[in-house]
Amino acid sequence: MAELIISVSGLRGIVGETLTPEVAIRYVTAFSAGTPGGPFVVTRDGRATGNMVSEAVMAGLHAVGRNTIDGGIAATPTTGVLVRRARAAGGIQISASHNPPQYNGLKLFSAEGRVIPAEPGRAVLARYQNGEADWVTYERLGENLPVEDPHADHLQAVLATVDAEAIRARRFKVLLCSNHGAGSLLGERLLKALGCKVTVIGGKPDGQFEYTPEPTAENLVSVLPKVRQLGVDVGFCQDPDADRLALIDADGRYVGEEYTLAICANHVLASRKGPVVANCATSRMTEDIAKKYGVPYHRAAVGEANVVDCMLANRAVFGGEGNGGPIDPNVGLVRDSFVGMAQVLAAMASRQVALAQLADELPRYEIVKTKINLSSDKVSPAVEALTRRFPNAQADRMDGLRLDWPDRWLLVRPSNTEPIVRAIAEAPDLVSAETLCRQAAEVLATV
Repeated sequence: MAELIISVSGLRGIVGETLTPEVAIRYVTAFSAGTPGGPFVVTRDGRATGNMVSEAVMAGLHAVGRNTIDGGIAATPTTGVLVRRARAAGGIQISASHNPPQYNGLKLFSAEGRVIPAEPGRAVLARYQNGEADWVTYERLGENLPVEDPHADHLQAVLATVDAEAIRARRFKVLLCSNHGAGSLLGERLLKALGCKVTVIGGKPDGQFEYTPEPTAENLVSVLPKVRQLGVDVGFCQDPDADRLALIDADGRYVGEEYTLAICANHVLASRKGPVVANCATSRMTEDIAKKYGVPYHRAAVGEANVVDCMLANRAVFGGEGNGGPIDPNVGLVRDSFVGMAQVLAAMASRQVALAQLADELPRYEIVKTKINLSSDKVSPAVEALTRRFPNAQADRMDGLRLDWPDRWLLVRPSNTEPIVRAIAEAPDLVSAETLCRQAAEVLATV
């Protein structure tokens, strides 16, 4: 039986095996015990198991005297907006992101409408492992509170960040692929509000994924030709909880996830100057864009919570992760595919150019991502060996080991859930990036 995947901001597991109603109840009651008074927003992506897990989560919260606000099926970034709108004590999004259908999970939100950072996350985990709960008597049980239109505030917040009239004037034709996740509910509504003619595939949020639920080039092979066949201007592809967005141009070319953040940042910084933050595994494109506009660029450790911490500390005007997750603090402190769609369309409208041109004019790099088997006790000596192997590189140990050269970089970081390290390299050409990953594997093989 696989073990629960537990991070500082939530957990994932196989429903009926590692993720059971008992586990869900223990985890959310451990979360509620460390929060101030007030209700909790509960939402879920489109997975078939979401309703069962949601009922368990709400029952557990009611049993410790906390009220719940049931947002139903909603995207992860919508959860953050709902938490702030309701002035809730926190939120729980029920989603396993891009994991297979048998998985589900719980992602925890603070009262600020963001994924909880590391320190409170560790406190939740400690209380969960301790297994205590403050059950209340019948007269103090919590109840479920109604919510009207859980998507409305998120919709308005995104619309307020772009020139909606300029986008409407272009009458874009758009393909939205939500792969039966939560993204279609707000996604179609947003695109229609921006005057787009929308074709939706995988729009029913029932978790019946038509392909492996991660918007990578390999997984989208059946979607790519549809963009050209339908004659649309752009294809938008979301992951199941809609915090990530991949792009397809009008010719059916997979532009990808890394370009989502870069294209958005390039457009936002043209009118909104200020610091930008991305994680240390994100393409250098975004850093180059920040330099072009003369604004500070900051790297954070991998993980949305780390990026948000860095954004707040540096008062960033934009940020995100290269997995297709832009973060606009004017909307919320959560990776947001809807921000991505609106900003990409805004860039196309303001420049009067196609998506392909927006992508092709950016600095060109190639990224290679690999896995290397390595036990946890060998991670530290492996880092030292790599540092010695590449003495001319600038070394950064914020998250594993990142080695930087003027035109390329290599990141080697251990997995939190498997006895492996992930080696990611970016260079001006594919061969150079592959060479860096191969050299890293050769060094690690000798440790």
